[in-house]
Amino acid sequence: MNRKYIPIAIAVALALITALVPRLPQDPAYHHFADTRAMLGVPNALDVLSNVPFLLIGVLGLRLRPRETGFYFCFAGIALTAFGSAWYHLNPNNATLVWDRLPMAVGFMGLLDAVIAERISERAAMLWLTPLLCLGAGSVIYWQARDDLRPYVLVQFGPLVLIAAMVALFPSRQRPVTPYVLILGWYVVAKILEAADAQVYALGEIVSGHTLKHLAAAWACYEIVRMVARQQSVEPA
Repeated sequence: MNRKYIPIAIAVALALITALVPRLPQDPAYHHFADTRAMLGVPNALDVLSNVPFLLIGVLGLRLRPRETGFYFCFAGIALTAFGSAWYHLNPNNATLVWDRLPMAVGFMGLLDAVIAERISERAAMLWLTPLLCLGAGSVIYWQARDDLRPYVLVQFGPLVLIAAMVALFPSRQRPVTPYVLILGWYVVAKILEAADAQVYALGEIVSGHTLKHLAAAWACYEIVRMVARQQSVEPA
């Protein structure tokens, strides 16, 4: 099999697995976070304020003027996540969670498309950009309408699998493996902290796992910015 078809085969397999698993409704307990302390009149203050790095990092990425169009959507999604996530954490519920997940879905799809451009071809990336962005936004809309998280789970984790596969299959001198290991590694740390929200907070009631999750996820985003900046610094003028 031509290596270029392997990511497509992986994507189809992930989509089929997603379609075959049972419907996945949103757990109401998801909205119950460990740290509900208010500061200066801001409810759930640390979970709200810890979104500020997303805005700074997203703007920093956009200022790089990356070559791959997908990175513009990735960095725009990161910046807008600051507002969407902050809005959600002010009053956690399904209605506000939509605005948290929409920019994240766009960011995931933008990053995936940028890696397609980098590792496979820019033409393929341009062809897939609109469908991928529609898939990302559509997964959130579908969840809101049907209370079924399966498409959103696919959009959140599928790109990570596909990016790892493309990085392994298509080496790049400009962007070696290490930056992607750091990006994926920090994202895994963020998901672990998210799952351990209450346990982390119970250690001393200083900071919760979810607040630290925001910071770890922001660092993963910063590694994307660093990767793009380094690549631009070695490109010929």
